Amino acid sequence: MSEGAKRAAKPTYRVENVVASVTLNQKLNLEKIAERVPNAEYSPEQFPGLVLRIQKPKTATLIFSSGKMVCTGAKSEKEVHRAVHAIISLLRSYGIDVKGEPIIEIQNIVASANLKALVDLEKAAYLLENSMYEPEQFPGLIYRMDNPKVVLLIFSSGKVVCTGARKEEEVREAINKLYDKLSEIGALILE
Repeated sequence: MSEGAKRAAKPTYRVENVVASVTLNQKLNLEKIAERVPNAEYSPEQFPGLVLRIQKPKTATLIFSSGKMVCTGAKSEKEVHRAVHAIISLLRSYGIDVKGEPIIEIQNIVASANLKALVDLEKAAYLLENSMYEPEQFPGLIYRMDNPKVVLLIFSSGKVVCTGARKEEEVREAINKLYDKLSEIGALILE
């Protein structure tokens, strides 16, 4: 971006979903959990995991007999930690012995963003490395950013979907970098 150029409006983003894997380092008896915990969904003939949904924070967690869990639906890293601890407390309150502390690892953060400008996707596709744009197949440009390592779906309206981040900070960094890069190559059309 040139010295004198200013952003028309700062791009905004919102985390839509955080997916985390959790390791409990112990085996779990899913039949016992299904019998004791209300709302536990378990159909081993259809899927090997048990599904446990909670309202605060609103998440769904897959629990496997290996002691591995996958938590989805959280809107922040903090919410993931609150959800996992709420699930463990819930299990313990129904007499399920959960030992030790869970190991929580963020796998993917999905966010939506608004660049607050239109995007010339043809120009962006031509000038951005690691991008793919096939409007006959999909209306957005797919841009693979190396640092942070995320994939961005960019639409001509200036709306963006960011996926692959492992920290919320990476989402912010990616959206700001994208804005600056599109501005630099002249692919942003400020309204």
